[in-house]
Amino acid sequence: MHKDSKGTTKTIHLTVEGPVSVAGCTTRESVYEDNSNRSFLLYIDESEIQDKKIMDYQRTISAGKVNEAAQLQAVAILQNTQRVLKPIKVINPFAEYLELPQSVFKPRRTNSHYLQLIEAITFYHQYQREEKVNEATGEVYIETTTQDIQEANKLITEVLLRKSDTLSGAARNHLEKLKLYLQEKKQIRFTNAEIRRNLRIKESTLRGYHNQLLLEGYIKRIKDAKTKSYCFEIIDMGEYTTLKSQIDKSLNSCLEQIQPATPQVDRK
Repeated sequence: MHKDSKGTTKTIHLTVEGPVSVAGCTTRESVYEDNSNRSFLLYIDESEIQDKKIMDYQRTISAGKVNEAAQLQAVAILQNTQRVLKPIKVINPFAEYLELPQSVFKPRRTNSHYLQLIEAITFYHQYQREEKVNEATGEVYIETTTQDIQEANKLITEVLLRKSDTLSGAARNHLEKLKLYLQEKKQIRFTNAEIRRNLRIKESTLRGYHNQLLLEGYIKRIKDAKTKSYCFEIIDMGEYTTLKSQIDKSLNSCLEQIQPATPQVDRK
């Protein structure tokens, strides 16, 4: 489906050959729910710091202080960098040492994504890698280095974190904002009305978030003995930090195994 500048939607059929990269964007995660385990899930930064950066940039554009020529030059450099890359086989001699954190859902597909990301990083560094030749076939190839794996781990940590989370991206963002709010207020309990007022969230949206958090066991409903009214409490304030720590530990553990080891793969 394609939407033109006038907002008219029409179906376009594309025929593509070879390895392809498909990107999609939506504010409704359920649209891509079936394909979520086939994709790298990326979420926008909704923090106040990012809001400020965007608005500062918008003001800079309006003030005529953005160097558009420099921006176009940067785009051209990236395009030309792509053009000088040549097809070449990538071999990862450390692949058998790499394991995903056990917390990741759908590990089979995610494992493939992880290995392909490492190969892509090696491919982009092809001019910094020594070309080798398979003596049996004459095929030229380059090998992955531990630096490539380190770079992949930096890029994929947030992706693995999302793939290990039982919450949707929107619900997770809300929960982390909620934790921050409660920490600043030095309290552990909250009401819907309080959060709706202070975090400026629509009632229907907030209800959806809290229903999901209740269902997944991240918050619990408590009845006040005096007022007979209900409030909520977060069950574990540090669960997301713990999950991230487990993922970091798992990835670092793999690196610790491969750094002293230099596996030699017989390609003769």
